[in-house]
Amino acid sequence: METNTYTSDLAIHPGEYLEEVLEEIRMSQADLSKRLGRPTQAINEIIKGKKSITPTTAIELEDVLKVPAHIWIGLEAEYQMVIAKQKELKVMEEETALLPNFPYLELAKLGFVKTTRNAIEKVDELRSFFSVAQLSRLEHVGAYQSAFRVTNHKNISHESIASWIQAGRIKADTITTEPFDKSKLKKALPELKATMNLEINRALKACEELLASYGVAFVLLPHFKNTGAQGATFWIDNREKAVLMMTLRGKNSDLFWFSFFHEIGHILLHNKREMFLEGGYETPELQQQEDEANTFSRDFLIPPKEWKTFTKTSIFTKASVRDFAKSLNIKTSIVVGRLMFEKYIGYGHPLRSEIDKYAFKEA
Repeated sequence: METNTYTSDLAIHPGEYLEEVLEEIRMSQADLSKRLGRPTQAINEIIKGKKSITPTTAIELEDVLKVPAHIWIGLEAEYQMVIAKQKELKVMEEETALLPNFPYLELAKLGFVKTTRNAIEKVDELRSFFSVAQLSRLEHVGAYQSAFRVTNHKNISHESIASWIQAGRIKADTITTEPFDKSKLKKALPELKATMNLEINRALKACEELLASYGVAFVLLPHFKNTGAQGATFWIDNREKAVLMMTLRGKNSDLFWFSFFHEIGHILLHNKREMFLEGGYETPELQQQEDEANTFSRDFLIPPKEWKTFTKTSIFTKASVRDFAKSLNIKTSIVVGRLMFEKYIGYGHPLRSEIDKYAFKEA
């Protein structure tokens, strides 16, 4: 049999019921106070809703009025809950002013929050998504503090970055991996590099499977507006699982793979306690670690000795660039991108046509 439970949003103090009981049995407040051994003023304050009914008082009322103690406790608890919900609703109404800072539509499209136009419901959904009692607490939670340290981008939303991170964290929880193994990941680097020569969706699948076998959850998510984030790395499951996040925004293939190995650089080189957002924040220590991850990616993709020999010739044709890329088992676009970045050729050079753009299939 189905039972329907109704909870009133009207705050009715148990003192009102006490007054009704006293009237019914024709007992005065003064008489009750004497039977309870309490001041008459205390009884009057309960009836007027100025004083709560404690468990001790509830037991005493049961002895005198024959109304079970659990009835008084239940009435008091329900009253306090209604009052708390009224206060909470007021706070939630105030927090609706924060909603423009969050990428609610993107999160709803991905199924992280429910689709709704009701502002209060959106606040409630976001609190549940982040597992916080109030949205204003976000920047004080360790998991999201990195998002609020980003300072070197214009028109960013710290809340949007925190949303992207949390979405990645939730998705990473669904990815089964082996315990992290740093040595095995290092040995697998050439195999990971070779995947870039596959069709991109096949390459991503291969990377996901390989990384999972070494303790890394590879998470791909669409780009969230006002984040400026391209990639991120952090640790979960008592630091037994690394998370490598990247956006699904269409980008040049050379930049994608450079970013991919930049994030792997963070995993291999840096402290498990830190979260790294690519292109994130400007502090000397973190900037140094960003530089180290950049150097790792650059030198892994094209070792310094080979690069020096290749650029020394100053012969940059399609044939020479393709042959050089093939000798390193990397995409031609990576060589072209490096040549442009280091100004061996201009960004309008015909070799630019060798840089392909990726268009990802979103899940």
